[in-house]
Amino acid sequence: MGSPEDNILTKEIDSWKGFEYALRQPNATLFNKMLTECLENEEYAAAFKTKGPQDSAESLLIALIFQQQKMISKLIHRIESQRLKLRRT
Repeated sequence: MGSPEDNILTKEIDSWKGFEYALRQPNATLFNKMLTECLENEEYAAAFKTKGPQDSAESLLIALIFQQQKMISKLIHRIESQRLKLRRT
């Protein structure tokens, strides 16, 4: 990651490593996965650029919440699709 906005995101994620180490293994793995997914998302890096380094912790928390909401929405859609299939049979 070479751009400054990626650097903000990378630095913020690195600053949370102590939290990860304080968690039990299954939770630490999940926490690390969440942070890695944020780091890999170009859209989040662009959002970090607009907020700047002074709001990097808040930006990371919003990115994590948004990531969860997208997953929840996707799961709801799958459940609704399955319900429709069951009604048709």
